[in-house]
Amino acid sequence: MFTYETVVEAIDDLKKRGFEKDLNCAFDINICVKVSDYLQSENFHIVETYRFEGQTNPSDEDVVYAMSSEDGKIKGVFTGAFGLYDDGHSIEVMRTIEAKGH
Repeated sequence: MFTYETVVEAIDDLKKRGFEKDLNCAFDINICVKVSDYLQSENFHIVETYRFEGQTNPSDEDVVYAMSSEDGKIKGVFTGAFGLYDDGHSIEVMRTIEAKGH
C-alpha cells in the first residue's frame, strides 16, 4: 500500500499506475465511466482505499478509491467526501462494493 500526503498526489500516482478513468456514481446504483457509459456497481471491486482526514477543516475529509471492473478492462479512481459532507448515495454504493469482500 502506498502513502500519500494529499488527495491530488494520490490521484496522480494512481493514474500513473493505470487507474486512468474518472469514475463517479450515477443513479445511486451505477458507476459512470463516461457520460454515456454506465456499469452496475456490482461489476466493480475496490483495489485500494486512501482516506484523508481534515486536520483543520472537516470539508477537507476525503476518500480515494482505486477501482477495477471485474474483468479488469476498466480501472479508475473514485473520490468522495465522508463524514459531515458525504452525499450519502456514493458512500452507500462504495459500502455495497466493499461488502462484496474483493
